[in-house]
Amino acid sequence: MKSENAPGRERALLAVLLFLAFIAQARAQSCNFSISDMSFGAVDTLSGGAVNGTATINVNCTGLSLTRILICPSIGVGSGGATVSARQMASGGDTLAYQLYSDAGRTAVWGSYFWGFAATPPTLDLTLGLLGSGSASFTLYGQVFGSQSTVPAGTYLSAFSGADVNFIYRYTLLSDCSNLSGQTASPSFTVSASIADNCLVATQDLDFGAHGVLTGNVDTTGGVTVTCTPGTAYTVGLDGGQAAAPPAARLMSKGSETVTYGLYQDAARSLPWGLAAIPGEAVPGTGSGSGQVLTVYGRVPPQTTPSPGTYTDTVVVTVTY
Repeated sequence: MKSENAPGRERALLAVLLFLAFIAQARAQSCNFSISDMSFGAVDTLSGGAVNGTATINVNCTGLSLTRILICPSIGVGSGGATVSARQMASGGDTLAYQLYSDAGRTAVWGSYFWGFAATPPTLDLTLGLLGSGSASFTLYGQVFGSQSTVPAGTYLSAFSGADVNFIYRYTLLSDCSNLSGQTASPSFTVSASIADNCLVATQDLDFGAHGVLTGNVDTTGGVTVTCTPGTAYTVGLDGGQAAAPPAARLMSKGSETVTYGLYQDAARSLPWGLAAIPGEAVPGTGSGSGQVLTVYGRVPPQTTPSPGTYTDTVVVTVTY
């Protein structure tokens, strides 16, 4: 009887050993994750346009051959904080709004199971090969939002590490991330952008209108609108026109004939507006992120009247910051 039962016991023992070996191999699964830093580079906040960036998530796993590893990758707020609608990078007490996405169209926000934001993370997976190893790369998409002209110049950063990055993974065939069980990895990365001092300028022409004999002052106004990043100091200079003339004696011309005129900083036409290189002739200012309108006061003084026609000049506006 003993000799007859021994093979059965051996088979049972072998099955148990094989099962235990399977469990041991399943528990031996290991995944390494790395995420490249996402740099948006120099961001022009005055242009009004959004700026896109990307980072790469690299995954390398070992374990049971020909099995699927499910990855549930949560990415939280980051050190820069967040509002209800955007993550933020910080520079001192200033913030720059941006967001992270799982799609190239930047419509699916990459959220976290541990952060009370409406968005949830995507589901990632990879299948191990015959030798029990596998690797994959996934793209993390980002966007700095446009229309942030009031954000000051500076270097902005948000760091992700520890509890902010939870990549939970396990063997599975059919399950999804509704069951957050398995091992956890916390790769770290940073998101950064820089905003430099910047200014934009727009102009409104001066039109003195139609006049006959120039026996009295003819006055008009135009404008220069300067938009600079907050806190940026600037000066606005006006050159001498096509004749490179002094500020109060510029020349509008028609062929060889001219009409003398001046451009001034004040309504009394007592402060000529000239080049920034000449003290007192340029107009200073400090940026706020919004357009600042500077009035240009023009005057045609009494003078010998040239022949009828249209007289013009071109003045170059230079903003130094």
